[in-house]
Amino acid sequence: MKLSYSSTPLEIWISQFYKQLGIYAPEELDEQRIARSLGIHLFYKEIPSMAYEFGRFKSITIDKRLSSLMQREHFYHELCHILRHSGRQLIMPIAFRELQEWDARNFTRYAALPLHMLTRYDFRQMEIIDVLSEQFKVTPELCQERLERIKGRLILNNLLNIS
Repeated sequence: MKLSYSSTPLEIWISQFYKQLGIYAPEELDEQRIARSLGIHLFYKEIPSMAYEFGRFKSITIDKRLSSLMQREHFYHELCHILRHSGRQLIMPIAFRELQEWDARNFTRYAALPLHMLTRYDFRQMEIIDVLSEQFKVTPELCQERLERIKGRLILNNLLNIS
């Protein structure tokens, strides 16, 4: 039985987004480069990470007290808020804020480990989590989550194809 994987619309969008920026390999994923290409001011300060938008001004502030791996994950999370969300979370209903946070976490998985870059890896490799963590510069936990999502979609797609 051949396993089939169907990409989510968000996975496809993120891969197209990176390709438009000329980003095809993990070593090309760079927060400064991405922010600069989108006209986003990027700051590292000793305050909690956040995204801010006012008119045409956009900024992301990353908590520099975090490890470099966590800083990168926070960048993707805050980037999602700028690219996909609107409104001030402090004054929006809790359910809407929770939905935005769920979306930002999901976006982070895909943006940190984009599908078009994962095709070159052998997922049967024993140390694949460590390899991905090192090459994409994100935590092993995020890599594990991403691979579990891929595995889940493979299983679901194959169950749907059987019936």
